[in-house]
Amino acid sequence: MAVRVKICGITRSEDLHAACAAGADALGFVFYAKSPRCLVIEQAAELLAQLPPFVQSVGLFVDAEPAFVEAVLKSVPLDLLQFHGNETPDQCKSFGRPYLKAVRMKVGTDLVEYCADFHDARALLLDAYVPGVPGGTGERFDWDLIQSDLPKPIVLSGGLNPDNVALAVQKVRPWAVDVSSGVETSPGQKNPAKVAAFIERAKR
Repeated sequence: MAVRVKICGITRSEDLHAACAAGADALGFVFYAKSPRCLVIEQAAELLAQLPPFVQSVGLFVDAEPAFVEAVLKSVPLDLLQFHGNETPDQCKSFGRPYLKAVRMKVGTDLVEYCADFHDARALLLDAYVPGVPGGTGERFDWDLIQSDLPKPIVLSGGLNPDNVALAVQKVRPWAVDVSSGVETSPGQKNPAKVAAFIERAKR
């Protein structure tokens, strides 16, 4: 099975086109004010208008007010929502859009329970647990914490880069991998060579 690849934290038109040309399956757009990759609604709408067909757009939110999510969706036609905070299952599904639920992995995390609680999520996105930071840290977690035979697809995130993504795919066998800082020159500025290498090695 070919793994899917999501390039997250897109802020620039040139990065969008480079990622799509390299074979990205999905691009992530951040709507979290504390992130250096955060977009305003107008920026995101302009970027999404440039997406080619068959590349999914994913909007990342962290404990956002429902009115803000609705305002984004009114102008930005996102394909998937990605929730990285303490959102409940009811909050995640209240927007009527397919969604991913991020899980910050640490010892004792019960993914079977998450699968049951978020039974209508399209997948669980597994990221590293860093106290006080909801994601995008560039930290890797212990992949042995992932239980086998989960009833939901897994999107592997956290500390991935072109040097370790092939090993991650071989060991975890995720449905998809997700990268942001691991292919950047600086926060929000992607490195085209790293993006291309990451996608090629993930899919190989």
